Amino acid sequence: MTARSGIDVLRPAQPARLPLRRPPVALVLAWLAIAVVVLWAVAPGLFTGHDPINGVPAQKLQAPSAAHLFGTDALGRDLLARVVHGSARSLTGAFVAVAVGLVLGTLLGLLAGSVGGLLDELVMRVVDVLLAVPGLLLALTAIILLGPGTINVAIAVGIGSVAAFARLARSEVVRVRRADYVEAAFGSGGRFTTVLRRHVLPNSLGPVVALAAVQFGAAILAISTFSFLGYGAKPPTPEWGLLISEGRNYLATSWWLTTLPGVVVVLVVLAAGRISRSINREDG
Repeated sequence: MTARSGIDVLRPAQPARLPLRRPPVALVLAWLAIAVVVLWAVAPGLFTGHDPINGVPAQKLQAPSAAHLFGTDALGRDLLARVVHGSARSLTGAFVAVAVGLVLGTLLGLLAGSVGGLLDELVMRVVDVLLAVPGLLLALTAIILLGPGTINVAIAVGIGSVAAFARLARSEVVRVRRADYVEAAFGSGGRFTTVLRRHVLPNSLGPVVALAAVQFGAAILAISTFSFLGYGAKPPTPEWGLLISEGRNYLATSWWLTTLPGVVVVLVVLAAGRISRSINREDG
């Protein structure tokens, strides 16, 4: 064995390099799909120059081509333009629905899990009753009370998801509430609200955020369903569910009117579900 040179002896040891963990391809594609749809909503002019409201009657019911990537509808309007411009209304409704369910459900779960006793029993019995009712039926009841419209539909869908958020948040709060560091915080004289804000709530939000990602996709699907039934935006306003509804009468001859907007909805829902699984795995 040859002796090492003086330069090699004096050379500092190189730190060990940890291998970089590449995210799965499916997760990257999911984030890319969500990013594209968000850009559609924020800056639709970057993706299409066609008017989503006014069409050219001479170009009606044209199949997908280089001039019209998604084809045209019965009034000669570019379908891609209507899908792109309709993303703002659909995403806004989904965000409102998730926000309603997340805020109300987390607050109920936090109160039930932290206070306990009679309040816990009362809140969870109400949650059990809500979970026993199908979500779409509960949302439809709220729509009847609130009236049609995208925001009202979104609020109704959010109300239908409150019970799921409340049950998950309550279980996480109970789990964290029994941890040693939380008991130590209470034992050292920490105020109830301070300990909840600094320790219990932050350490309980991981699975709740994962559920919010799932509910985002589910909210898009539910809002599209109610728009398909006529409770959402009114024509000629573009909205994903409304586009599918408008194309159903031409399904036998112009398949793209229903199929392509439906594919967009399905891809967004699948992307949200994949992101949710990633968040839940990292939290676990």
